[in-house]
Parts: sequence; C-alpha cells; structure tokens
Amino acid sequence: MFPSIRRHWLVERAKGRKSNMRALNQPIVEKNRRRIGGEATGRAERALPGTHERVVETALQHAAPGVRSLDLGAGSGALAERLLRAGYQVTSADVANYFELETEFVEIDFNDPNFDKHLPQGFGLITSVEVIEHLENPTAFLRSIARLLAPDGIAILTTPNIENVAARIKFFIGGKVRAMDVNAPEHITPIHLDLFVRQVVPRTGLELVDHFVHPNGDFPLTGRRYFVPLFRMLAPFLRGPALTGDCHFFVLRRGKQI
Repeated sequence: MFPSIRRHWLVERAKGRKSNMRALNQPIVEKNRRRIGGEATGRAERALPGTHERVVETALQHAAPGVRSLDLGAGSGALAERLLRAGYQVTSADVANYFELETEFVEIDFNDPNFDKHLPQGFGLITSVEVIEHLENPTAFLRSIARLLAPDGIAILTTPNIENVAARIKFFIGGKVRAMDVNAPEHITPIHLDLFVRQVVPRTGLELVDHFVHPNGDFPLTGRRYFVPLFRMLAPFLRGPALTGDCHFFVLRRGKQI
C-alpha cells in the first residue's frame, strides 16, 4: 500500500465507511467497461487511481463473469464490490474484517504459508492488490494461490514498481528503494521483476500469462510533477520492461505440474 494512499485509507477506516478466452470475453469487457470504470464504489481504494478498474477489465479478458472469485487483501471491499458488479461470485479475505462487506468473508493471516487450508479450492479468479510486498514470504503466498486456483483459473496481482526511472534515480542518489523506505514501513518485501519472473514464479506452481505496468507512461507517485518529463526523456536510454508506471500487474495461472 502506498504511503499517501495508506493515510487516506486509515482516515476512511476511522470514519467507519464501509489467448482464446480473451477474444471470447472481449464483448463482455466492452459491455461492462462503463459499469466497472465509471462508477465509484464509495469505499476507500488502497491503490493508485484506476487500479481497481484495470483489475476488473483484466479479469474479464481471462475469466467469464459468474465464476467463483477470491479477493485476497480485501481491505475496504472496494475491489470486491466492483467484482460483484461485473458478475463474479466473490469471497473476500483479509487479516480482519474492517468493513461490512457484501460478500462472504474469511479472516486469514497471509503470512501463514498454508493459508489456503482455510478456504475451499477451485477459484476461477483470484485477485490480490498491493498485498505481496507486505508479506514475509511471497513464494509461499503464491504457492497457496496456486493450490486455490481451478485448473483453468487465473490470478491477478499488483505490487509497487521499484524499477522505473524514478525508482532508479532515487536508489542511485540516496540508496533507498522507492515505495519501500521509511515512508512505507508496512512494505517489507520489494518485488524485483526479473527475479520474480525468472526465479520466484517457477517455484510456486504458477506460470506467467501477462505482465504490464500501470499507468503506462506516467509516474503518479511523483509529487513534483515537473520531474515527470525528465523521467520520460530518460526512459529510452535505460534497459528494462518497466521503466514507467508505478505499479506492476501480473496475470498468473496454474502450471502443468500442479
């Protein structure tokens, strides 16, 4: 969870506010785009603007409405509410139920390497927005997700992008990891794209289906906006697939060996 967003979320909490499949589902994506993207849920969103809309749009490209879905790290219930509107059967899970959610809720400690034992298996869709960087063992977290997925299910995860131009400059100048410094003490595990894809995911029983950044071409966490043109100018001279955007999106599915 990004620091400024976390502060907003805590304020809201104090107030007590509550492939082929892609081609086949494209009409569904278009039909639901206005409903999921243009209408706020009224709940605090612990993510960059537009993240929840992008999660649901991505879900509709891979998992048809009506399948059982699981939102890990449900928080205020904002994403769960969008998933419900899109037609999914939603179960929400988090360390505690801070809000009254209009879904089935399961209280879970995601640092438990076998937290999947507290849930039924066979979910067609699993979402986890800005959670994995909070955890002690991302590999174990992903293994539980792999066990919870249906054979044709997909998981969508997001996490801060610590490798874009802004993050590289911050580390070069001060030796601090962007979105992982003293301003975000709850973030304990940075996700490095190359290591995550090459080493972590293959050990979990999952396979990478897609990866992209959000929002592509921008740096919304940069408060001093006059730096953004500089970051964009530098991007073509650096290497890597995640030079812009402050958030990684990973789309994963069960591997053949599960």
